[in-house]
Amino acid sequence: MKISDTKKLAAITAAFFITVTAFSGCSESANSSQTTSSVSQAAKSDIDASIAAEDIDVGYDEESSVGITFSDGSAAIDGEGATAEGETVTISQAGTYILSGTAPNGRIIVSADKTAEIKLIFNGVDITCADNAPLLVSKAKKVYIVLEDGTENVLTDSASYSLGEDDSNTDGAIFSKADLTINGSGTLTVNANYKHGIVSKDDLVITDGNINVTSASTAMEGKDSIKISGGTFNISAGTNGIKSTNTEASDKGFISVTGGSFTVVANNDAFEAETVLSIEGGSFDITTGGGSANASMKSDGTPNSDWHNNMGNGGGGPNGGMGRPDDNGNGMGGEPPAMPTADNTGLTIEAAANTTTDSDSTDTTDSTSTSAKALKAGSEVNISGGEFKIDSADDSVHSNGNIVVTGGNISAASGDDGMHASGNLTISDGTVDIPKSYEGIEGSIVTIDGGTISVTASDDGINCAGGSDTGSTDRMGADQFSAQEGVELNINGGTITIDADGDGLDSNGNFTMAGGTVYVCGPTNGGNGALDYNGTATVTGGTLIACGAVGMEEGFGDNSTQYSVLHDLGSTVSANEKLTITDSDGNEILSFTPTKTWQSVVFTSADLKEGETYTITAGSQSETVTINGIVTSNSSGKSFGKGHGGGRGF
Repeated sequence: MKISDTKKLAAITAAFFITVTAFSGCSESANSSQTTSSVSQAAKSDIDASIAAEDIDVGYDEESSVGITFSDGSAAIDGEGATAEGETVTISQAGTYILSGTAPNGRIIVSADKTAEIKLIFNGVDITCADNAPLLVSKAKKVYIVLEDGTENVLTDSASYSLGEDDSNTDGAIFSKADLTINGSGTLTVNANYKHGIVSKDDLVITDGNINVTSASTAMEGKDSIKISGGTFNISAGTNGIKSTNTEASDKGFISVTGGSFTVVANNDAFEAETVLSIEGGSFDITTGGGSANASMKSDGTPNSDWHNNMGNGGGGPNGGMGRPDDNGNGMGGEPPAMPTADNTGLTIEAAANTTTDSDSTDTTDSTSTSAKALKAGSEVNISGGEFKIDSADDSVHSNGNIVVTGGNISAASGDDGMHASGNLTISDGTVDIPKSYEGIEGSIVTIDGGTISVTASDDGINCAGGSDTGSTDRMGADQFSAQEGVELNINGGTITIDADGDGLDSNGNFTMAGGTVYVCGPTNGGNGALDYNGTATVTGGTLIACGAVGMEEGFGDNSTQYSVLHDLGSTVSANEKLTITDSDGNEILSFTPTKTWQSVVFTSADLKEGETYTITAGSQSETVTINGIVTSNSSGKSFGKGHGGGRGF
């Protein structure tokens, strides 16, 4: 194939677009009012996610290229820069090499000058290596793998390697000590029976291709970074799906995805970035740890210690794991949308040790891990676009730092938290649907400025608390009765629907509502509340209806500027009975149909007026309430007398 100016121009244009979009996002919503937490780590703005035109360009000059053809136990070389010994080919000079044919026990070794750039054209090549990596890049500046259009290319290793001093850390079927780029519209299948599928000890860039990886351990790893702008990926991983591991600098160890189609079945984490995981576009179908049916968290908040034994079986965790709330007054009703599992994808994986790479000079260090998160980062998860269908045994979206969502459509069924941030969690746009979780959305400071959010949780719907994401009494958000400093729930916009068996909205600090529309179908037991907070609850705008049991109910505080009501009805209301609130002229002000039994309701709206009498109707019950202050309440329910919220006397 001759190189063309058209392809060059297209590559440059595409690279410019990717560079602009990579830097157009910011680490936090522009209109967010969130308070900065103590977490000070890498953010999206710290990374260079740009992709060069050369990473997209698939053109080459066939006449000046070197042809390498595998056949009959040997390799024929047409040109200079490579040598062959049987089926082992060593490339020692910069240039373009076109590879084709079949090698039942062959290898490609790139050992050139550290300034050399080498382009490998995969033109229908099938290489199996019995005791090492089928493709090893030991020295070069950068290597490009171009998947020729319409071709099928396969690299397969064995379950054990015979390694020497020069390649002692080799642990992937494609293993590169230099920057590695994969592009082109052909197909690449990697069967990694030893450990990893595709490994770059520097940057791994993928801009196109149909890439299928089945690996005993991690499917794809780029130590310094992984940048993906396109391609179709089918991944079956014994441990992690896609991973970046550099811990030495805040601008390394990141994953940036701006496009592509991903089907990932992983025993452990699907996407794991040591620093930042940034996703701007693409489609994602992710199953981890056997799926949410194999829940990592029991419904009582204690870890399900046996869940990792069921990883890779497509779900079906042991009895005692978290079950989805049912239709009998304990949940939204219905089943979550069908999710992929390890069984129904046609991919087979085995439980294996998790792997992390600490240096170039040593082999991968194996350590047992029971983390099975879908999207995971050490510093920040930043989602500004994309379509996500997630079924995870562990947290669906997890960051040891912050989570920022400014767009995209996320559907996540989780065996633990739907979203968990140890720092701040901000949502300003997009759709977040969590049909199954232990806790739906969790962070130290949770700020919602926009978007459409729906959560079903066997414990809290939205939980704001300091601490770690562990089990039992040490778990983030375990019961506390004093306000935590630096913990906040801020709702400024968006539409939020919560169905929680625990607290609907729970802040171990303050709760502030300035806008948005919130519906809470809260607990049926008196030990939890539709609203729960340990500091103050202030409403200055927006609309909220929150229904739950009596006993621990709380309303907004008298430091608010918008009127609110906390009202307990005379008896319990059945599930699926419409609740309406009308003014004295019979005009409907608010309405909601809780899917569980309830008796206590909190509501607030800009339409409520001082001195107006409103009628609360639910089922056969109808009661009136007259607004006589910023907070109006007939409730005697208190959270152990915390002295805030709408108890009697407000």
